[in-house]
Amino acid sequence: MQPSNENQELLTNLEHLINRTYQVENEFKELKSILNGVIEFLPQALWVLDEENSIIVQNSKTKNLSQILNSSNDEIEIDKRVFLIQKSNFKNKKIVVATDITIKRRNERLISMGQMAAHLAHEIRNPIGSVSILLSILSKKCSASNIIKEIKKAIFRVERIIKSTLLFSKGLTLNKKTFYVSDMESELKNAIEYYTYSKEVDIIMFLPNIEINADFDLLILTLQNMIFNAIDSIEESESESENGIIELLYKKDDEFHYFYIYDSGDDFEDRNILFETFKSTKTKGNGLGLSLSKQIIQAHKGEISLSDKKKGFIIKLPIKII
Repeated sequence: MQPSNENQELLTNLEHLINRTYQVENEFKELKSILNGVIEFLPQALWVLDEENSIIVQNSKTKNLSQILNSSNDEIEIDKRVFLIQKSNFKNKKIVVATDITIKRRNERLISMGQMAAHLAHEIRNPIGSVSILLSILSKKCSASNIIKEIKKAIFRVERIIKSTLLFSKGLTLNKKTFYVSDMESELKNAIEYYTYSKEVDIIMFLPNIEINADFDLLILTLQNMIFNAIDSIEESESESENGIIELLYKKDDEFHYFYIYDSGDDFEDRNILFETFKSTKTKGNGLGLSLSKQIIQAHKGEISLSDKKKGFIIKLPIKII
């Protein structure tokens, strides 16, 4: 028996309804997948909780951060990371979002520390200048040359810290000129004479008579920082040897100048903080030398990195600096 027109129409509508149900279900699955993708794409850690505070939705960034859900503070520190916590309610659901603001807080601290350091550097610079002038007068009248030499070394160290601090706080302006790589050797040797250390350190320099276009003073400051860092590493080495070796070598190719600074001191304690401002693994360090050196090299459109062959650094400067 053939179904009546009315039944046929009902079957057709039912079939259409079933097909539409499948279609809606597929669309829902697709929308859910997109929503989950969006939630996962969010830079924040996100939880959605029901009325009983059970988690119904969360993304992968919530891993190891469950204690945030029990925190009543706006900010919380977990494993040296700082999170800003925001909570809101939507219908009968609670939404919790945690934003990693570690870098923001660190930058704020660096700005504050930089401003304070710059102020102190300005305050110290004038009396140090006066002491230098008085010492120069005293050295002409006093025969105690060893004492005067040690005072000069101390003043040199303070002046270096002041210069680095002011450069860091004010920012860098390059004053490029063409000079010979070999011109830097006498400047570096003079600076080393004013640096205080107790071990026998052999400093080998290979700085050939090759032209380079860069900021002479800033490049000298960078290489000084590298050498002094190497000296400190040898001084603080746990080795029983009272000797050490530092190598400052140069080479070039068609595109780059390369400076290699190697030393025989102990390996770096924490490579992750080497270039972080105001962080140092040395007892004599102030946490500015390597950070400022990196800024100087980057201002030259160059790179500074750790060597993977010997303990030390590699500085790479483009031959043509735009």
